[in-house]
Amino acid sequence: MHIKEVIIVEGRSDTVAIKRAVKADTIETNGSAVGESVLKQVELAYERRGVIVFTDPDYPGNRIRRIVSERVPGCKHAFISKADAAKQGRSLGVEHASNEAIRNALLAVRTENEESSYMSTITMADLIGARLISGTNARERREKIGEKLSIGYANGKTLLKRLHLFRITEEEFGAAIKWLEKMEETKT
Repeated sequence: MHIKEVIIVEGRSDTVAIKRAVKADTIETNGSAVGESVLKQVELAYERRGVIVFTDPDYPGNRIRRIVSERVPGCKHAFISKADAAKQGRSLGVEHASNEAIRNALLAVRTENEESSYMSTITMADLIGARLISGTNARERREKIGEKLSIGYANGKTLLKRLHLFRITEEEFGAAIKWLEKMEETKT
């Protein structure tokens, strides 16, 4: 599998994992304190080839994702689940993911919404009604919905923002909620 876009990762270990799974070029941010020179590289890569932000499913990874997105709107994003990024009770990271998990995340890439005319009608009330905010298992439910929609885990406020950012339709959201409820039913 060959990726034409440049993949933005956190560090050298992530680059090794990406190149093990696919043919791609990377830019390493070297942690969550993303420097100006790295951001300039990302801007150039975006203009010439496009970029895919592929960071760890944790706070520093989300911080890097936000910094890059604010500087270069319209990026593509790949998300990996915490389960796929976990290393037996240790750290979370793209570097721990299997080749298959990395390829699947890259196949499910989402592009940011660049058109301000698009308005989703999904609201915070919809998230509350779907038991994604507050209540028993809300965190786990958000994690599963994030995986299903390929937008990663997020807290309630960030989930709503990502639903809008990645143009998740009401139909997609509803189908994901039905999938989640069916999955929960089969567990009991």
